[in-house]
Amino acid sequence: MRDPEVLAEVKQTLALLTQRSPGRAIEVRIPPYAAVQCGEGPTHTRGTPPNVIEMDAQTWLALARGEKSWADAMAEGLIVASGVRADLTELLPLRMTP
Repeated sequence: MRDPEVLAEVKQTLALLTQRSPGRAIEVRIPPYAAVQCGEGPTHTRGTPPNVIEMDAQTWLALARGEKSWADAMAEGLIVASGVRADLTELLPLRMTP
């Protein structure tokens, strides 16, 4: 079951990610809350994109807030990423205003 507060924060942070890195080269999936496409590069329109990142909401929010590093989350097996551009290290953490 989706928590409304988590849903709101996931959507807000993913919106910030797409503002920071517009495009459609990378798909970021936070099931069951949301998925977005971001990142400059080849535009993807059909089927599974070549660059996909997936993780749970708790991991995504910890990355977005700066509570966990991309490298640590990858080492802990918390992120499933495929494709040469499937790395958000340079974009995180996101700076959010309350």
